Amino acid sequence: MDATGDLLDLSLREFLEQVASEHPAPAGGSAAAFAVAMSAGLSAMVARASTDWPEAAAMAAQAERLRKRTAPLVQRDAEAYEEALVALRLPQGLEREVRDRAIGDVLGRAAEVPLELAAAGADAASLAALIAERGTQERRGDAVAAALLAESGARAAAALVAINLTVRPGDERVEQAKALAETARQAARDALVSIES
Repeated sequence: MDATGDLLDLSLREFLEQVASEHPAPAGGSAAAFAVAMSAGLSAMVARASTDWPEAAAMAAQAERLRKRTAPLVQRDAEAYEEALVALRLPQGLEREVRDRAIGDVLGRAAEVPLELAAAGADAASLAALIAERGTQERRGDAVAAALLAESGARAAAALVAINLTVRPGDERVEQAKALAETARQAARDALVSIES
């Protein structure tokens, strides 16, 4: 993949082909970002259809802002991942301390995108749960799907944060990402309860 191209300019078919290709990016983080952006889109759709709910327009606007905030993470994650791969390929002959510091710095920066994504996933799941509870019953299944997509994106992002920061034991961002994933998990559970009641 050429990081200078924008993944958001691809058709869905092309994006899926890129993910399935032998190239290392786009990979898990980009796919997770796509899932969270789709979640926000579904939430916006359900909120717009919920004409009997006074707060529906505000919820649709919030979902749109969240979708626009999350969509660029598809590309940013692919670029961060490619930068990390370059660092991991630094020659073994470099002085160990210099090489380790360079890799640690790049992986630390690479963890920022999935951390941002975990936060967006938690926000998207919470919004979807609220929309599932209060939105139109005819589209409740779409809101639940939105919550589940957001949860999966947040959990994947939290795992990527932990993977990127294995060279930095005790980094608080790992716990922060886990907490965000747990928020998303609880919101998805709440959304599922809305269709059982």
